[in-house]
Amino acid sequence: MGSDDISTELKNAQAHIYEGRFDAALKLLNSALAKQPDNIDALYMKAVAERYLKQSDNAFSTLAKIKQLAPEFGRAYQEEGHLYRTRGNDKMALNAYIQACTANPALDASWRAQAEIFRKLGRNNDAAMAQAQSKRLAALPKELLAVTNLIHEGKLLKAEQLCRQFLQKTPHHIEAMRLLADIGVRFGVLEDADFLLESAIEFDPDNIQVRLDYIQVLRKRQKFDAALKQAQNLLDFEPENPMFQSRYAVEAMQSGQYDTAFEMFDKVLEQLPGDVATLTSLGHAQKTVGQHDAAIKSYHSAIKTNPAHSDAFYALANLKTYNFSDEELTAMQAQESVEGASYKNRINLCFALGKAYEDRADYEQSFTYYQKGNGLKLVQCRYDSDQMDEELSAQASVCNAQLFDQQSGRGNPATDPIFIVGLPRAGSTLLEQILASHSAVDGTLELPNILSLSHRLRGHKKVDDPTGYPNNLISLSEKQLNDLGDRYINETKMHRLGAPFFTDKMPNNFRHIGLINLILPNAKIIDARREPMACCFSGFKQLFAEGQEFTYGLDQIGRYYKSYVTLMDHWHKVLPGKILAVQHEDVLDDLESQVRRILDFCDLPFEQACIDFHKTDRAVRTASSEQVRRPIFKSGADQWRNFEPWLDPLKNALGDTLANYRAVEIS
Repeated sequence: MGSDDISTELKNAQAHIYEGRFDAALKLLNSALAKQPDNIDALYMKAVAERYLKQSDNAFSTLAKIKQLAPEFGRAYQEEGHLYRTRGNDKMALNAYIQACTANPALDASWRAQAEIFRKLGRNNDAAMAQAQSKRLAALPKELLAVTNLIHEGKLLKAEQLCRQFLQKTPHHIEAMRLLADIGVRFGVLEDADFLLESAIEFDPDNIQVRLDYIQVLRKRQKFDAALKQAQNLLDFEPENPMFQSRYAVEAMQSGQYDTAFEMFDKVLEQLPGDVATLTSLGHAQKTVGQHDAAIKSYHSAIKTNPAHSDAFYALANLKTYNFSDEELTAMQAQESVEGASYKNRINLCFALGKAYEDRADYEQSFTYYQKGNGLKLVQCRYDSDQMDEELSAQASVCNAQLFDQQSGRGNPATDPIFIVGLPRAGSTLLEQILASHSAVDGTLELPNILSLSHRLRGHKKVDDPTGYPNNLISLSEKQLNDLGDRYINETKMHRLGAPFFTDKMPNNFRHIGLINLILPNAKIIDARREPMACCFSGFKQLFAEGQEFTYGLDQIGRYYKSYVTLMDHWHKVLPGKILAVQHEDVLDDLESQVRRILDFCDLPFEQACIDFHKTDRAVRTASSEQVRRPIFKSGADQWRNFEPWLDPLKNALGDTLANYRAVEIS
């Protein structure tokens, strides 16, 4: 039976549910699930039918499977809330409804149910807020309500199509523009989202939600000064609003105005003492500027206020140098095992517990938690190893020596950029800190600009589309290549402080070295490479703020590393002498020789400050921020060996790359 037949069964089952014929619906759904056991829509309707048939135990079991397959499927939590209410358990029902609305804010039934339970509990302010959300949804055109649901269920192409159709009929509808921008963000097309939200603000300058969304997009594009300006507009509108003060503090921090950020965080805490979100953000700011002890104090204060605040527990773990007490370990275990704990909390706590047990040398228990956290996170991801292999193979196929000969002499001739590429946790932050310690180099961030250009060239086309990226690199004109290079240079100016050179350490740029060479032929490229087991397991232990979805599985990260080595070998071959490979272990063994080698490659004179990189006073926003503020140490090089009994899936995925991982440079 094909997918069309399954679809027909589901439509008929849905009709039976609307008509109250739950037995008939359940029969059809069981038939569909026999053919597609992981069909989320079928499982959801099955749980609904089971509830109406008073088969609550079966319904809970069905919902548990949905949450395992799709942990952010809001309607599963909503249905769970309905089940708990039928059992008279308002506490668990309320928790389920809150999780439902966190996953999908368009679930009107969950907002209304929250309002009812809050009123019953005498929490009238909370009830009023939930009721207001319900009224807001009721006022939406049905098409946009459907778009919102589709977005939060991950059906982005359908959501985009429906939203664009609505905008064709109703141009300049603010909520439709906001939703289309949200879709753009989820697709990674940030420029379009930026334009949509900027336009929406012009049409409706008093729309707070649009302005908040716009700030988020500007920050993702690393337009920090523009984001701060928008946050200032909110603050001018209502200077004593703690939400606006907090937003301004965060954007000031992103802009490097740390004194202003700290001052504003203090103002928020004067109004909202113990606010966990503010305390955690304050801790992040303190960590970024190297105030280690102050950051710990802020995270502790957040946990003291709310012992279930997992963000602060993981933030402590992410300091890398913090050791949890026995009491903290017990508290984290208790919170991770709480019935109804949110998916996000469980993920944060699993990674933090992995770190806590690793520090205690209980490596089996540590690995159990790291593996559990990665497993939970992997379910949230849409990463596909086969698709990534296809994309990287396409890069090697299209970006060959013939293409570079054909397009030679084009692009922006600037020598300013120094790209540091590779895998996360491969030592790129250390190389950036070394270079940023040089008087002629501005250290910036993991800049999104090359990835944004690749998204723009790709559009929604598949990798094998002859008119899509990277195939369309062949047909780009001299003017187009020049314009793309100019655009990169112009858009990255905001991150520079006036030095002749600057770093861009977005690790995933290794996928796009062909594009970089075509539009910036004189840019320097450094391949930051680390022994595969150490690199991959370090990535496996890390919970990333966003992206890097290939790290949440030993097989996935092993395959990615192997594909990275294959593609980088290709780049070294077709671009001889244009890429410098720096092996992390060589830097640890002989820092000065490697520093001189890096500076020579970048045409920079030697400066002792690059050896004394740990003394350089600058904000560092990556997971390695604490480590690069200390002199070179080798203690982490072989930490993976403590976990070797459980790493066979990683070794199998790496294959012969285990032995052949060093770059073969061709000059």
